[in-house]
Amino acid sequence: MGDRPKPTELRSAQEFERAYRRFSPGARSAAVRVLGDHAAAEDVVQDVFMDLWERPEAYDSRRGPLSSYVAMVARARAIDRWRSSRAQGRATERVAQEAERHEAQESAAEGAIRKERARQVMRALQRIPRAQREALLLTGSGLGHQEIALATGAPLGTVKGRVRLGLKKTRALLAA
Repeated sequence: MGDRPKPTELRSAQEFERAYRRFSPGARSAAVRVLGDHAAAEDVVQDVFMDLWERPEAYDSRRGPLSSYVAMVARARAIDRWRSSRAQGRATERVAQEAERHEAQESAAEGAIRKERARQVMRALQRIPRAQREALLLTGSGLGHQEIALATGAPLGTVKGRVRLGLKKTRALLAA
């Protein structure tokens, strides 16, 4: 296989492996230059070659060598990843600033009410069964039911039941 293989040649596992060994260092280098992170660059290279394996027709040998194509796609993917991480960081900052503004605008009475409500919820949670309390607290920390099942070793259906019963009991205690 030369530097300009036909897309059909990339369907062969042996030729694909040869292309990976030959061109992944250049792709990795292009991604590292953008991201400055070797682990993230390796993820980008894996994505590039996975796409090339799944859609070899995306590479057109008439437009240039495979080495250039792989490096160009890796650089573009790295830029996308970098932009996404920057956007996510800015969104997190905006949410934090909004929360600070909201807290600053909150009156002393509203703050006291919010804190008292939090104490009531914590007292109610202490009165429900431990497994239900654990499931509710893990849900509140952002874990989904499947993640809670993996973390606790409980079956998914059991986790869903614990969350549902825990919410029901907590609501009843808070309403009383």
